[in-house]
Amino acid sequence: MRVIGGIYRSRKLDAFEGESVRPTADRTRESLFNILQGKIVGARFLDAFCGTGAVGIEALSRGAAECVFLDTDKKSAQIAQGNFKKLGIEAKVLLTRAEDFLEKCGVFDIVFLDPPYRSESGRAALEIIGRRALLKENGVAVFEHAEPFAGEIAGLCKIDERKYGKAYLTFFGRSKV
Repeated sequence: MRVIGGIYRSRKLDAFEGESVRPTADRTRESLFNILQGKIVGARFLDAFCGTGAVGIEALSRGAAECVFLDTDKKSAQIAQGNFKKLGIEAKVLLTRAEDFLEKCGVFDIVFLDPPYRSESGRAALEIIGRRALLKENGVAVFEHAEPFAGEIAGLCKIDERKYGKAYLTFFGRSKV
């Protein structure tokens, strides 16, 4: 696994051993940041369910002003912290559930949600983002999951959905109410 673009381009990142964890693939991350390219510079970015921290690191590499990293797994946090140290990034992983953090945080330009695929945590996080209006005016929430997104989220509107291998990326903006 490596950083795709920006100031840390081509730098290798530590990853999980084995098959139990599914980090966002390099190709998917590259496509994600090609789509988001006009929104990254200066952005306040949230990498919920951060795992190795690769998505948030990519955002910082491409000019995000700030990235908040969340995960509940101590092993994930250790790997992410090692990646931050390797790159000289001043960041830390908050060991908390995304839903708990979202209930009390401020707004973000970009929120990236990559929960375990069989979990309901991603949808729950989106519902909180919509209910609390946690996206800035032109902000976007991106949900990585295993199947096409069904249904609606109050306060958000689905603006795009793409499939990359086994992963779907669904993009949401603020509802125009």
